Amino acid sequence: MADKPYRNGNPEKGWGQVFPLYFKDGIEIENHAKNGRSSKSFRDEGLWDVVLEKIKPGNYVIIEFGHNDQKIESPDRYSAPETDYRKHLERYVEETRAKGAIPVLATPIMRRRFDENGKFYDTHGKYPDVVRLVAKEMNVLLLDLHKKTEALLTAYGEERSQWLFLHIEPGEYGALPKGKEDDTHLSAIGAFHVCDLAIEEIKLAVPEWVPYLKD
Repeated sequence: MADKPYRNGNPEKGWGQVFPLYFKDGIEIENHAKNGRSSKSFRDEGLWDVVLEKIKPGNYVIIEFGHNDQKIESPDRYSAPETDYRKHLERYVEETRAKGAIPVLATPIMRRRFDENGKFYDTHGKYPDVVRLVAKEMNVLLLDLHKKTEALLTAYGEERSQWLFLHIEPGEYGALPKGKEDDTHLSAIGAFHVCDLAIEEIKLAVPEWVPYLKD
């Protein structure tokens, strides 16, 4: 979701970076997402404190974690799905509501993964289900981007889905002189596609936003 720097034609884009482009003038959207953070480290580093201080009654707060909570080799980030990760999400929801704001949970988007037979597979394990469970039990609005991006990657297939992520040849971009192969972070094409899916979910889950969307 994070905003990526524009240095030397950097091809990486977070879907939160292009999200404001879908809304009419006058709608203020702040993106506080940071690369590499989990539901644990985002709080431990004080990043949530910054968000919490800015939240006003009536604001909507989109909360999406999962990719980095999985990293069991990284104790500063790892959160087991059915215990700590769940507790972190519940706390974000509770604290958002305590400020008079409306939380919106989002499941993590899919990584691009295909097996030796070209069949897509998921890497997120129980994390998306925990998000869905918390949303159901706490009556929280839900954007299920996990299911949406699975359908997108399956439709694109193994080869064409590279366009959605960072498959960069050496010398193609000044920001990445050695090139890059990254099946987690999005290209500009991927960021806009994921935003398209987020808008589809918003129209179902948060219909009160629809009048503020561009045609």
